[in-house]
Amino acid sequence: MAHEAHTSHPAIIKRLKRANGHLRSIIDMIEAERPCVDIAQQLQAVENAIASAKRALINDHIDHCLVHAEDGDGPRHAIEQFRAISKYW
Repeated sequence: MAHEAHTSHPAIIKRLKRANGHLRSIIDMIEAERPCVDIAQQLQAVENAIASAKRALINDHIDHCLVHAEDGDGPRHAIEQFRAISKYW
């Protein structure tokens, strides 16, 4: 199956860029010796943003790639792809 652009990728990129900005600000917070509770809260926000991006990517892969398996390499390939990506769930 040929690789096609995914419509969800721009939104995923936006989420990851936001998380990247938060992560840089967390480093600044640590260097400024901000309270650990504040730092932990921001780390949790970054972790949630990355987990959300991962879920969106996996769901998009299922919807976009696996649903169209009959157009390409067939169900066997789709099952292999699902097994491969499901370990990142």
